Amino acid sequence: MAEYSSGPLGGKPQGKGPINIKMDVDTKKIKKIVLWVLIALVVIITLTTCFYTVADREVAVVTTFGKVTEVTSAGLHFKLPYGIQQVQFVQTEVSHRIELGYYVDRNGESQFVETESKMITGDYNIVNVDFFISYRITDPQKFLYSSSEPEKILKLLAQSQIRNVIGSCEIDSVLTEGKSQIQQNIKDLIIQELGEYDIGVSITDINIQDSEPPTDAVSAAFKAVETAKQGAEKALNEAEAYKNSRIPAAESEANKLLQNAEYLKQSRINEATQEVAMFNAMYGQYKLNPEITKVRMYYETIEKVLPGCKVYVDTGDGSIQKLLPLEDLISVGGDAE
Repeated sequence: MAEYSSGPLGGKPQGKGPINIKMDVDTKKIKKIVLWVLIALVVIITLTTCFYTVADREVAVVTTFGKVTEVTSAGLHFKLPYGIQQVQFVQTEVSHRIELGYYVDRNGESQFVETESKMITGDYNIVNVDFFISYRITDPQKFLYSSSEPEKILKLLAQSQIRNVIGSCEIDSVLTEGKSQIQQNIKDLIIQELGEYDIGVSITDINIQDSEPPTDAVSAAFKAVETAKQGAEKALNEAEAYKNSRIPAAESEANKLLQNAEYLKQSRINEATQEVAMFNAMYGQYKLNPEITKVRMYYETIEKVLPGCKVYVDTGDGSIQKLLPLEDLISVGGDAE
């Protein structure tokens, strides 16, 4: 039999049984909805933590329960969820940079760090030198787990080698012409030390950003020296340019003289050849008519020594024969023969 209770104002009695049944049904529905929501959240969280994406210029180091099990390249990859496997991304195809003696603030302006840049040279002078080092991560696993702070180790190592090299150089070479050799020496020493530390990085370049004396007077003196050297280099370059502009003209003139000499040489050879031929022809005539050839040669000599001279010969028959020019002599010689 159903139980009834009076209303708050003494109204119609209400039954308790049907109300309890309705409340039980609503509670079951709510529990069911909450359960499905929880299941959906678990599925979503599982799916979102099972996949990761590696960018083009980086790799991912995967650890399983804290131990490195895989290094993956660019693309979409699967991993175990709920912290069983964790992923750390490392940029291996990017050139990283470390500043020494200065740093770049948020506004992009360089700020001076005196404790890093001030050094003593081999000739006991003080100089401020700023460097920047470029490096790449070659072994991501060693970079992450061989040391706690690999960049700090690299920076301290670089500072040590920089001071070592600067301390063995004179201030002139640090401020002027010796910078490239200093950079190379520092790079070689850092590479040698990195091989022993084995922290998964390699040096690609090291450059002197700026070097200057600590006082304005010394700085002005070195700037004057540098200006003089630049003036000397400019003068040498101008002299070299003038030399290069004159060399073609000189070579052309030399070629012209050589060609002219070759022409004169060939001309003399031809003249000598012609004279030899004439002499041989005359010698042939001489062997045939020695006396006539002697007379002819005599009169040729007279003609050269006494130009304009005329020779007449009495032939004995009452006529006079002209012998010069020699063409007539030839005919006379022929008649005599």
